[in-house]
Amino acid sequence: MLTIRLTRKGKKNQPFFRVVVIDKKRSSKGGRAVEDLGYVDPLTKRKNFKKERILYWISKGAKPSPTMHNFLVSEKIIEGKKINVSKKSKKPASAEASAGKPAEATTPATAAAATAVEVKPVEAPKDMPAQAGEGPKQTPPAV
Repeated sequence: MLTIRLTRKGKKNQPFFRVVVIDKKRSSKGGRAVEDLGYVDPLTKRKNFKKERILYWISKGAKPSPTMHNFLVSEKIIEGKKINVSKKSKKPASAEASAGKPAEATTPATAAAATAVEVKPVEAPKDMPAQAGEGPKQTPPAV
């Protein structure tokens, strides 16, 4: 399956992206592209797309990546809504966990009571001395 996506070019800390049509199974960092369709320079905010060729490849069944789809929508090459491409958090959101349960009204007194923890005194074992000075003296091992 063909896809329209960005491939990174340029030096370290100087990103430059080419817009290419490439097989989806090929690496995004390398691999021979079917055709170059433009470029994106994030440092200078310059973009150049070959509109006719992009529309040709989309008509042939190539699908743009989510980032490329957003570029094409913002440049008005295709119509549609932008896709959210931000990475999702791996932690479960507290809003999602409590969405199914009704919210309980808590007052400061009930919140403090709910977080109170019972503390039990720790007793020393019977075979250990109670104070540091008590008990048999230990002699250093002979060398």
